[in-house]
Amino acid sequence: MKQGLSLRVSQHLALTPQLQQSIRLLQLSTLEMAQEVEQMLDENPFLERTEEVADREAFGLEQIDAPVSAGEQITDAAHVAADVAAPPSERVSTTDSPSESTPGDELEGRLDGATPVEESWEGDGTVEMAPDDSEWGGDAPARNSGSGDDDETATAADLARVPVSLQDHLHEQARCLRLSDEDRAALYLLIESLNDDGYLEDSLADLAAAWLSLSHPSASEDPEGLEALREELEQRLTTALHWLQHMEPAGVGARDLGECLRLQIEEMRNSPEARAALAICKQPLELMAKRDVKRLCALCGIDDETARAALSLIARLEPKPGRRFVDVERNVVVPDVIVTRAGRGFKVQLNAEVMPRLRVHDVYANAMRGNRGGRDGGAGGEAGHAAMQQRLQEARWFIKNIQQRFDTILRVSSAIVERQRNFFMHGELAMRPLVLREIADELGLHESTISRVTTAKYMATPFGTYELKYFFGSSLGTETGGNASSTAVRALLKQFIASEEPAKPLSDNQLSDLLKEQGIECARRTVAKYREALRIAPANLRKSL
Repeated sequence: MKQGLSLRVSQHLALTPQLQQSIRLLQLSTLEMAQEVEQMLDENPFLERTEEVADREAFGLEQIDAPVSAGEQITDAAHVAADVAAPPSERVSTTDSPSESTPGDELEGRLDGATPVEESWEGDGTVEMAPDDSEWGGDAPARNSGSGDDDETATAADLARVPVSLQDHLHEQARCLRLSDEDRAALYLLIESLNDDGYLEDSLADLAAAWLSLSHPSASEDPEGLEALREELEQRLTTALHWLQHMEPAGVGARDLGECLRLQIEEMRNSPEARAALAICKQPLELMAKRDVKRLCALCGIDDETARAALSLIARLEPKPGRRFVDVERNVVVPDVIVTRAGRGFKVQLNAEVMPRLRVHDVYANAMRGNRGGRDGGAGGEAGHAAMQQRLQEARWFIKNIQQRFDTILRVSSAIVERQRNFFMHGELAMRPLVLREIADELGLHESTISRVTTAKYMATPFGTYELKYFFGSSLGTETGGNASSTAVRALLKQFIASEEPAKPLSDNQLSDLLKEQGIECARRTVAKYREALRIAPANLRKSL
């Protein structure tokens, strides 16, 4: 085997830790981004929040990539206290600084004019009262409800907005019942076993077995005693279920949709329509869903007019009794970008509420600056100083990557608004076809970067809040040779269905013909796909009785 030296040239892509972090932050949603910031604040002592809108950092990306141990990098650390990273002031609404409060006669009277004010243990040395200082102490004066301190006073409207869960609502009703401890425990178990819609998904036998394993663990040694206890607990749960199903809201505690509807009908006034509706709910629900009036009349022994009145009554019932107790606040979407009208155009700006304001911690940066040579001596001091210098560098990287993330979101959003200008003026019917590659070519970014930016990022527009991906859609051909956006076609279908005659709903073929009359070539299968995406039932289920 002959040995020798050879020279080979090759190319490979290496992702630096900073680039990896930048890509990861770019694809995070607003909630995930907030969690990432909290985690970084806990792990890195050089990061801290700031409520002030400061100027952008002066250092660039090339300085961040410099070696950590270089002397120039250590010199830069001396200026960390002045390096504050925040979004550009022109893109964020400046927050008003709190009004300054002076000591005044009230503070002097509270101190009886004799006690000297010493410097606080935090070392700030201020003697001014913060807005909430007067709340501390037994001699604090009562707040005036009409003073305008809406942020600090819990009004009746604020208390009314506190969400009440379905379980809390049912427990309040259960407290009014005179029950034994065992029956109250059975009712408590059933209430806590309900799902968000108010249904009891677990069977009484399973709940009895679970209750038995928790309350009588020693009964497992006696099989006969175990079975007797299980039957007794199941009987208690059956009785408790009867009480639960007579609570408000009507239909709570049902095991299926049919039982839920029957419980609500039983609470109504006894009438021929109610009796017919009760009989219909005992039949297979598929017949009711298909509006098969003839078969329902034959099975229930009622006439056609009574069956239609009963179906109309059933349509007004609530299929999910616990729906109104669901906390809708947790599903609120916070937009990343806000678009508003500005003269004849539109103004695109980032949402200041979702933008974290971070800076390098002054105290720790100055402390490391004083220990720049490792005053502890030895290799341990130098290694510790190098590790802390690395943490400082990571803090600066994190701040810069957050800036770059919001810069990219703003650039992409501005390009979308420019391309979809007709949508912001006339609505979704004016949406034009748009693909990711168009925005990528315009901004000089990769298509995958645009995909990361538009995922789980939302834009508040005059017509509502939409995900950025909503503004991208495929194109459909028209008779004139142009293109129509699939989003506009779906909006047009929704408009056709909303204006149809209830007794004669439009079929998918008829909707396809209506689109052809508008000059849009759209097959029946495509119409069915768009209709299902809009969660609109087919024509036979939309037919009004």
